[in-house]
Amino acid sequence: MKKHFSLLLFVLPMMVVAQELVKPETLSPKNTTNTYYDTTLNDPYQFLENLDDASVISWMKDNANYANSMLDAISGKQAMVDKMLELVNRASASIGGLRITDDNTYFYLKRVPGEEISKMYKRDGYEGKEVLFFDPTAYKKEEGKTYTVNGISPNFQGDKVAITVAANGSENPEVLIFKKNGEKYKETIQLGRSISWNATGDAFFYTKLNSFDVTDINRTKYTEVFTHKVGTEQSSDKVYFSKDHYEGLGVVDMEIPNVWYSKDSKYNFLSAGSVDKNLQTFVNKNPNDHKSWEPLTVRENKVVYFDLNDREIYFLTYEDAPNYKIVKAPIKTPNFSKATTVIEESTSENITQMAVTKDGLYYCTVKNGVEAKVYFLPNNKTKPIELELPFTAGNASISRKGTDFSDVWISISGWTSPGKRYLYNAENNTFTYQPLSTPVEYPELDNLLAKEVMVKSHDGVMVPVSIIYNKDMKMNGQTPAVIYTYGAYGISTSPFFSPITLTYAIYGGVLVVPHVRGGGELGDAWHKAGQKLNKPNTWKDAIAAAEYVINEGYTSPNKLSIFGGSAGGIMVGRSITERPDLFVAAAPMVGAMNSVRMEETPNGPVNTPEFGTVKDPEEFKGLLEMDSYHHLKPGTDYPATLITAGINDPRVIAWQPAKFAAKMQHDHSGDAPILFLTEFDGGHGGGVALTKSLNNFANVFSFFYWQSGHPEFKLNEKVKN
Repeated sequence: MKKHFSLLLFVLPMMVVAQELVKPETLSPKNTTNTYYDTTLNDPYQFLENLDDASVISWMKDNANYANSMLDAISGKQAMVDKMLELVNRASASIGGLRITDDNTYFYLKRVPGEEISKMYKRDGYEGKEVLFFDPTAYKKEEGKTYTVNGISPNFQGDKVAITVAANGSENPEVLIFKKNGEKYKETIQLGRSISWNATGDAFFYTKLNSFDVTDINRTKYTEVFTHKVGTEQSSDKVYFSKDHYEGLGVVDMEIPNVWYSKDSKYNFLSAGSVDKNLQTFVNKNPNDHKSWEPLTVRENKVVYFDLNDREIYFLTYEDAPNYKIVKAPIKTPNFSKATTVIEESTSENITQMAVTKDGLYYCTVKNGVEAKVYFLPNNKTKPIELELPFTAGNASISRKGTDFSDVWISISGWTSPGKRYLYNAENNTFTYQPLSTPVEYPELDNLLAKEVMVKSHDGVMVPVSIIYNKDMKMNGQTPAVIYTYGAYGISTSPFFSPITLTYAIYGGVLVVPHVRGGGELGDAWHKAGQKLNKPNTWKDAIAAAEYVINEGYTSPNKLSIFGGSAGGIMVGRSITERPDLFVAAAPMVGAMNSVRMEETPNGPVNTPEFGTVKDPEEFKGLLEMDSYHHLKPGTDYPATLITAGINDPRVIAWQPAKFAAKMQHDHSGDAPILFLTEFDGGHGGGVALTKSLNNFANVFSFFYWQSGHPEFKLNEKVKN
């Protein structure tokens, strides 16, 4: 539930748009009732949950055609897309997904200006000659689908690599296997993910989804782990972990098992995955016996990550340490109960990441979600040193080659600081700039300021809020502004630089990022304060930020918009249902809008640790309170709203935003448009062409600017709503 999807670039001559633009009829309710304990809920659009119903799909398509036509009729939108593309294409290449093998082979994804999809390349070392390795645009080209690379998994030796691809954002993986020279093995592994190679590099573990159908309620239930030997057909793969093993280890049907091999310890590890950040993991010291598992961590240990070398295992935990601490145990007895503290909890900084190298332990911290630092604890030392970063960072991350190597890279960025990647040398304490493509200049940043403030929320708690704006802006309340945040799973909205959001700022708007409860900016307690029954703090913190920027003169209610995606849709939906007067426009993107019915979806049960379950009477109350659909009220003047969905979305099923859109269109008493746009060849956000992604954000930003009265964004006169 963590990505945004991309919208179809649909450009027609304006006269044709004017002739064909027909607003779909408001969908009539057909009431159904559902009773939970002593509460009976009316559900007037539950019939939209049947995505096999041709009339439901027809209604969704009619709304998508209308929404696309309206959005394409906004003057300035295409110019915004062009500006985004120009900013993105200033880089000679966009590079990501880097994997470096033990023999120093670089595998990575790269997109150059003029290309829609990233292709996969390889080179020998940082300065090696680049070679095109795999082109997803040529894969099954006859199908007419958009395939993208979702994962690169080389074996330890570097002589084989597994590549995971998927079509049209479906997240239905196909695993292709290649030799280092680019020769493809004959087999394709369907629905396989979480690839982990064995010690000899001729076989790997993978977890297999149960169905291609993203609406299948059993798609991720009792999933199995298989072993695949390279060069053989998938039909001969052996089951390594199945339903028969779940009960013995206390794994439940909604948890997804993953198995991986550690060459450092020579052990196999098993995790029972869900959105619960508290890891439940097991270790197998005898890889020849796939049933001899011992507990490594239980959820009560509050471990969120671990790393290891051939001597020790390090755990990042918040047990008795809400801002996290790092503990370690001997690799021969790697149980958490054997661990001793290595890095104590800080009272002001939250540990966000750690990585072990040949030389010692590196870790990142953040203060108030926006002030990043990096520390290094050398082997055989007891006190870490703070690294003096090349520039002040809002966000920092660590990547390393492996525990047998000293190579470690520190990447840092900020709201107005494009990300930079440095190779750190622990021996002489130096940073060497190692960009993966030509550095880019953005003179547009010269006029932007990033201001960090603390805002009092509804209950007196002070919430960090980032405000990015033009330094010459007049504080008269007449500037368009947009609130964006996420606020779930303990995931922080850390300072990021993006040419897409930079485009919004270029048009004069203010970007407001409240670091709301439910995220991880201030540690575990901050996460818990926006979870389950505490979820109202998430949108109330956003509302407090909205009131602050209005009261301080940054903007006004007729200029302020709000957007967020996936679980961030809860924040958007409940902000505008609780305080519709504060916003001129909103955009919940592939949003979780009907939380009471979430468990009726394939991805719902795995999310109950974060949001709660209707099987618990108290947690049901929390789910109902965060349910935007059930908080829509007839006769309310709502902000203009752009609601999006992806028909191939495996995370937030398309009927969740569909139901919200139908009820909002029915209940809305004002004249502002309520648009519903389903992407029929897209999913939850990833796996789409560049222009689709840019068009998606241009739709949102031009819609907001149009509604806030920006002179460059007006609806064409020939278009009649």
